[in-house]
Amino acid sequence: MLNTRSLTAVAVAVAFLASLVCSGPESWAQGRGLALIRDAEIEHTIRLFATPAFQAAGLDLGSVQIHIVNDSSINAFVAAGQNVFINTGLIIRTENPNQLIGVIAHETGHIAGGHLARGEEAMRTAFYESILSMVLGAAAIVAGGGNAGSAIFAGGQQVAQRSFLQFSRTQESQADQAGVTFLTQSGQSGKGLLEFLQILQGQEALLSDRQDPYVLTHPLSRERIEALRNRVEQSPFFNRASPPEYVEMHKRMRAKLIGFLQPLGQVLRQYPETDQSLPARYARAIAYYRVPEFNKAIAELDSLLKDRPDDPYFLELKGQILLENGHVAESVPVYEASVKAAPNEPLIRYALGQAQLSTEDPALTGTAIANLEQAVREDPDNPGAWYQLSVGYGRENNLGMAHLASAERAMLIGRPLDAKQQAERALSRLPVGSPAALRADDIVATAGRRLKDQRR
Repeated sequence: MLNTRSLTAVAVAVAFLASLVCSGPESWAQGRGLALIRDAEIEHTIRLFATPAFQAAGLDLGSVQIHIVNDSSINAFVAAGQNVFINTGLIIRTENPNQLIGVIAHETGHIAGGHLARGEEAMRTAFYESILSMVLGAAAIVAGGGNAGSAIFAGGQQVAQRSFLQFSRTQESQADQAGVTFLTQSGQSGKGLLEFLQILQGQEALLSDRQDPYVLTHPLSRERIEALRNRVEQSPFFNRASPPEYVEMHKRMRAKLIGFLQPLGQVLRQYPETDQSLPARYARAIAYYRVPEFNKAIAELDSLLKDRPDDPYFLELKGQILLENGHVAESVPVYEASVKAAPNEPLIRYALGQAQLSTEDPALTGTAIANLEQAVREDPDNPGAWYQLSVGYGRENNLGMAHLASAERAMLIGRPLDAKQQAERALSRLPVGSPAALRADDIVATAGRRLKDQRR
């Protein structure tokens, strides 16, 4: 029996890489079953950590997007252009901010080096080598040389795999070196990247089905580690520690993810009630809220707000807890305080608009719409904000804009037929030639093209 495992792996990888180039990050992630999460604090923290490396690499900060994948495995990768995807499992596994910054610098090296496009070509080459070996092997089997055909096939697969793995190892080493360069240029230590790769080095001894994806997609070697160590230790910033505020932000981010993603019992083992540190109280407040134990969650959160009364993210969480536990009117002033403390966080402004609409108070509808409009101007890829906008416009009987907002949402969640229909309804109600009508025209055309592509 022919062994098709290698061929299948290479073929899947070719399709994988081709899809990275051909689709946007959100639709790409949806198509692969990746659950992306949004959180104002976590996104702010990672963007702050990543910006120095992006700047050192000469990247346009507005073009590089960071996405958080809700996955407990340790992985990070670049896809769909200049998009960095980071698993929650990797963030939680890092022990300090410098380790996470090192991983981001490494991924920045892939972007700056154009590795995504080159990786696709290498995958295609390996795929064609595999196809050729399969054809030659099948021909030999048909001719009566079963053993010879199997040998040709197996040999071809090995050549293809060796070719791609060699290319992959070269890229990973190049990304290491580029990452250290970016860290050095921005006055940061590369020690964290070295530490994190050493943590993962033990994973290579595990069977492949037990390894984290980072090890599978970022092959390690002793030579690679040593080459990295030599560069890192030569840096004048080798022993430079992360700023204290970065350390706290990293601890808060980890605590927040653990509180949201792990069972209460596990959270309490990591952050027992005897631990009165800020990250511990934060994790417990979130874990209690999820159970739900409303009073305990509010008590922990109020203790945090006593220490940090103007913290936008503590205020945001309290607003969320109040809103989702039926205290809608009480949540609005808390969200307003959060927006006042962080006026440039569109996710928090979106939450405020949602809370205002949830009161069903007609006097708040106009203010809610204004908040939601500002939220989508700053973050147009938020389908929830577009949905809330459609509700707000509908309450004011502005049906043209309500249909347009519904069309925007449908495009974002990958429903082009619904988007086209909603945009056509919007066009029938919007003033001809208005900016909103022109946008509806664009959606009709774009959705139509996607529908044609789906039929092919």
